[in-house]
Amino acid sequence: MRNRELLTTGEAAVLLRSSRAHVVDLCLRGLLPYVTMNQQRRIRRCDVEALIQPGMTREQLETLWLHRAVAGRFVRDPRAVMAAAAINLRRLRRMHPEGRSWDWLDRWDAVLDQGPEAVLDALTSSAAYAVELRGTSPFAGILAEEEREKVLAAFVESRHDQARPMRPEKFERVLRSV
Repeated sequence: MRNRELLTTGEAAVLLRSSRAHVVDLCLRGLLPYVTMNQQRRIRRCDVEALIQPGMTREQLETLWLHRAVAGRFVRDPRAVMAAAAINLRRLRRMHPEGRSWDWLDRWDAVLDQGPEAVLDALTSSAAYAVELRGTSPFAGILAEEEREKVLAAFVESRHDQARPMRPEKFERVLRSV
């Protein structure tokens, strides 16, 4: 992840047209992913923009939540998760010997080859490439059914706290001001 893609909580607040405290609250509730750098929160611009103008369907958001849970598992045991993903990729290639899905399976191979940071980014990003990539995920079976149900229940609960969508012209004006 490049530093220019990361925003401070203050910059995110300007984009969201909210207070810095509200952005911190979104981070602490898990509604806005962040990383800590020099003891300060940094938030990916694409994640902030996704709150402003949600570009994902309900199904894509649900998949994002499930993959963020997989990312937690990945952080605890990257070798096991990578091995399971590689096995699943081979199985998917056997199931789909040709066609459009091979393109996505090749992309997953490339992500896995790039290492842990690339895998975590693909699992947790709101960027368009990651959303599409997760549509053919090799991470099936990583979460136990009980964990999966808990993640989906948390997702349903979080839908009550969504930020209001902004009209496109306001969205463009806010982006130009930052």
